Amino acid sequence: MTRAQNAALIRSWDRFGIEFGTTIDIDKFFPAAKEVIVEIGFGMGDATAEIAKAHPENGYIAIEVHPPGIGKLLSLIEEHDLTNVYIIEGDAIEILQTMFANHSINGFHLFFPDPWPKLKHNKRRIVNAEFLTLIHQKLKSGGYINIATDWVPYAEWIRDVFSASIEFTGGEVDRPDWRPYTKFEGKGLAKDHRVSDFHYVAKG
Repeated sequence: MTRAQNAALIRSWDRFGIEFGTTIDIDKFFPAAKEVIVEIGFGMGDATAEIAKAHPENGYIAIEVHPPGIGKLLSLIEEHDLTNVYIIEGDAIEILQTMFANHSINGFHLFFPDPWPKLKHNKRRIVNAEFLTLIHQKLKSGGYINIATDWVPYAEWIRDVFSASIEFTGGEVDRPDWRPYTKFEGKGLAKDHRVSDFHYVAKG
């Protein structure tokens, strides 16, 4: 963690951080939000901040396990005077299981999750049948998830997992205009990786 990231963490965590284990009252955090969106694994937070700045009508809860990224996003929140972003540090699965009420979220963002490219590590990929069941429980009727990956085998994996599910409908879509390019994405494109975007809507 850089000195600037640590300083932002000290200054702003109490204002924008949500302690692990808290039961989240969506209406308390975002009383007037059009939509409340949870981002899983925001990295260094560049895209999170850009999206939140462009959509002040929405509320965003961003989950990340790495403190440097949390410090960086806090500095971006300060820089852009954002008031519609809160952060939780920890494992996304455990956080969703324990901190969010069912049918409380409008959407999820999952941008460039770890592809775990080695075959023996594929089972660690966050997108699996259990994950779909969990997010389906947390989504409101008509809620959605947007996913992006620059790893073709993972794109195929995502397509297969969702195809086998009766809980979602949707598929691969054109890159949405509202999703900013990130440094991570740029590195993938520089290596001629093909970026795939997906949009799935919860049934029922």
